Amino acid sequence: MITIGQLAGYVGVSIKTIRVYHDKGLLPEPDRDASGYRRYGASDAIELIKIRTLAEAGVPLARIRDLRSAKEEEFQQALREIDDELTDHIRGLRATQGRLRQLASGHPAALPTEVGAHLEHLTRWGFTPRWVDLQRDLWILVFATHPDRAIPLFHDQAETLANPALRQLFLDYDRAYDLDADDPRIDDLARRIAEATRKRYGAHEPPELDAASEIPALIQGTVNASSPAWQRLDILIRAQLDA
Repeated sequence: MITIGQLAGYVGVSIKTIRVYHDKGLLPEPDRDASGYRRYGASDAIELIKIRTLAEAGVPLARIRDLRSAKEEEFQQALREIDDELTDHIRGLRATQGRLRQLASGHPAALPTEVGAHLEHLTRWGFTPRWVDLQRDLWILVFATHPDRAIPLFHDQAETLANPALRQLFLDYDRAYDLDADDPRIDDLARRIAEATRKRYGAHEPPELDAASEIPALIQGTVNASSPAWQRLDILIRAQLDA
């Protein structure tokens, strides 16, 4: 029989770690001897090695406790699930590393190359710097919060702006920024945008983020807050599309 210090030394963990495993119910605490010391045997060392191996593989302690009592088939299935989770985590870490490298190279936020090219097109098409900067910031938000939905949404907007007639509507939207909110041109523009939207999508809904997401409202709120004319334009467009 060996002491907790000897057990820790043989297995390669700290005494504190063993005590944590005791507290978490992963490693049963042995009875104390006549001197009041806990004594560990070979079976304790074997169990501790198994626990340490799972912990070093990245398995959470709560999962280890469940795995210790699992049958072989359940154990293998759990390991496969943990492997998938680790793969996703590694993918996320690599994405984070890429963003850090972008920051180190002087780029405050990374966007796909095609989005950057699109923003350059906006400038050449005559959109104001204000509009281009707003679009850049909003796409940064969308790609950061909904990376799985961002590309379809971006492609939809890019296809829309590739159409000269639809692009003109966006240009008019951009230039309406400085109009008075009650300017009649706002009403006309809202009508034309609503008509173009219905014609483009028909009975189908335009591409959007998750229904439960608050990001679309946050984005539209940001746009509306920058211009009373844009705010009224948004209200009119929604009213006509819902009619």
